[in-house]
Formats: sequence, structure tokens, C-alpha cells
Amino acid sequence: MKATLSRLALLALASQAALAQFQEEGEGPTESEQYSGVSEEPTDKARGELYGFVMTDMGYNDGVIDSDWYDVMRPTKLPNSQEQLDGRGPGSDNFGTEGNTYASVRQSRLGVKGWFPTSRGEITTIFEFEMFGVGDDAGQTTFRLRHAYGEWGQFGAGQYWSPFMDINVFPNSQEYWGPSGMPFYRNIQFRWMPIRGDSKLTFALEKPGGGRDPAIDELEEIIQNDNNVRGRYPLPDFSASYLYGGDWGYVRAAGILRRIEWDDEDLTNGDLSGDATGWGINLSANFRFGPNDSVLKLLVMHGEGIQNYVNDAGGDIGIDINGTTLSGETIPVTTTLLFYDLYWSKRWSSTIGFSTVDLDLPNGQAANSFEKGRYALTNLQYHPSDRVMVGAELQYGKRENFNDDWDYDAFKVQFSARYNFSFGLGG
Repeated sequence: MKATLSRLALLALASQAALAQFQEEGEGPTESEQYSGVSEEPTDKARGELYGFVMTDMGYNDGVIDSDWYDVMRPTKLPNSQEQLDGRGPGSDNFGTEGNTYASVRQSRLGVKGWFPTSRGEITTIFEFEMFGVGDDAGQTTFRLRHAYGEWGQFGAGQYWSPFMDINVFPNSQEYWGPSGMPFYRNIQFRWMPIRGDSKLTFALEKPGGGRDPAIDELEEIIQNDNNVRGRYPLPDFSASYLYGGDWGYVRAAGILRRIEWDDEDLTNGDLSGDATGWGINLSANFRFGPNDSVLKLLVMHGEGIQNYVNDAGGDIGIDINGTTLSGETIPVTTTLLFYDLYWSKRWSSTIGFSTVDLDLPNGQAANSFEKGRYALTNLQYHPSDRVMVGAELQYGKRENFNDDWDYDAFKVQFSARYNFSFGLGG
């Protein structure tokens, strides 16, 4: 029984690591990032734009968080036990004493866009990096690819926003990672966009799993060599979205469908092979409401086995125990988001809102598994010019465990300065 439980636990751990590290794709865009691929009128000349920004953050955390994530607010990275908080539990070396000042330039970004005329329409491209390390580079200031994507007519291919997510509900925050309950995933994909304009319809085949993180490869190696349980993804993930918009804003519906399988190549303690179908529905909206086209942003999402598409959630496959029988199953997840971007004037703006993540864990999960996350912030920003922002922000995060009655919350105060730049190239 213990050996069998150990195998399924490792399988769930691998699934959670895949998800958690591809959640390390989460992070906050600025308004200039919402690239559509058709943002300029076609001409008969190739042209481009070199753009980006330099951003500096400095703040104070009244609590403690995993040191690799010192400059963001991620509920899953808050301490999962008193022992970890006191420096005595597993992973405690990554946590320090409560009350820390931090500073970072990891949000800084560099990108280039291109527009290239052809006899059959214009090709548009985007190639973009930032400085926020994840995976083996977690906690470091290092180059990291964000987008490598191109479009031609109704078709696009490359690494870009998944159609399952809605980038435009991301609030005007200074905190980098962003709302925990927001689907947020840049993925490699082929997409078809038969309807474009005020209303948009998109279909995509996306890369399944989370194999880009080296930590996942290590866990899969452990499973393969020690327990001979190997996960695989026989089909690409399929996503679709439809947006209906107007001068008032828009409403949007998106869905995802995916296949997950795992094979037991040992069979010493029975066949632990299994499979699952993941699915999700994401409903979101922007409403122009208040002064200077201020925006109310809303989202609700529900699904099973799709946590790697969520900005900061737990594992997508869990362990169910029925007597002496163990099995893997998809974990249901529900998320919400409500933010208001208030533009007081041309120079002053504020944002306030919250986001939630709730998992419905099966009974075989560890007692200290992440089950609920809470995230909130408010800020005041000053824009002395179109290319400069300075601001102060108050952030809140909370973690709740599965069934050991542990919860932990923390506040951060962050001050930021951002300097945007852009240069035309040719055309």
C-alpha cells in the first residue's frame, strides 16, 4: 500500500511541478504589451519597432515568501507549515525571517515587432524577452523568452498568449506576477482566427504539458527509473475563444480541452496506469465605467485538470483513495477576478481589486497541499509623461492548506518606477 501510494504521490508531484513551473509563465504585462498582430495599417515597405522598458521595484514584505519569489506575491509560494516558517521543515532554507526589504529590476523588457508586405498580405511578427528567471533560473535576473510569434492573414504560429486566457483583464498593477486566479499562459501554438475586428473568434492547437521546466524532467526521471510510471500527452491541447465587443467594452468566452495519460511500466504492485480529460471554461469582460474610460474587469473560470493554465494554482492531477485502491484523478479548480482601473486624470491612476483560487482536492492529497489562494492589491500611480510611471502599491496574499488547518497571509508595500522606450525601424 505504501509503495503504491508513493508511486501515485510522485505522479501527482510531477503533475504539480509541471503546472507550477509553467505557471512561472504568469507575470504582468503593461498596456503596451497587448499586441494584436494587426496594430498598424499595411504599407508597401517592411518596417519594425524596437521597444521595451526599464523598471525598478523596491518594497517591504511584512511576512515571508520562498526566496526565489521575493519580489512577487504568489500564495502558492507562501509557507505551508509552522515548521517551514520557523526554519525547521522541508524547504525551510528558502524562507527567512519575517520582515524584509527587497529590490528588483526583473520586470525590465526588450522586444521587436515587424511588419513585412507580401503579394498575399502582410506578415506580422513579435520577438520579446524580459529579465525574470524561472525554473533553474528562479530568483535570478536573466534573459527569458516571452513571445516568438508570427501572423499571416487568419493564421498564426509560435509562442504567444493562449486563447484560453484573456490578457485584457490583467489589472494596471505594479506587482509582476499578477492575480492568482487569472488564466495566464504563453504557449507554443498554431491558431486560426476566422473572425477579427470588434468581435473575434480564435481556435488553437497548443503544446500540452509543462516540459519546458528542467525540474519537471528531473521528476520524470525519478518516476521512470524508480517507479516506472511515465506521463505522456498523446494529443495537443485544443482551445477556442469568442469575443463580442463595442464602445462599451466587451464580453468574452473561452474553453480548453486536453488529454493526460500515464503508463506503469513495472506492474509489481498492480497496474497504476491511467488517463484523464482536462477541460475548462473561462468567462471574462471589460466594461468602460467612470471617468476617462476607466475599466471594470471581471472573470470567472471553472475546470478540471487545467491548473497549468492558471497563474498561481496547485496540481492538476491528484490521488483518490477508495479502501485499498488508489487512482489518479483531475482536480477541479474555480477562480475569480474583479479589478477596477480608475483613471483620475491624464497623469494619475489607481487600481483596486482581488482574485481567488479554490481547488477541490481528492482525499489522498497531503495535508499541507495548497487548496485556496487569496490575492488583492491597490495602488496610486503618477505619469509625469507618456513614457514614465512612478507609483506605490499595497499587496496582500493568503494561502490555505488542504486539511491541517494551516493558513498564512502577508502584506507587501512596493514602490516602482518605469521608463518606456520605442524606436521605429525602416518603413
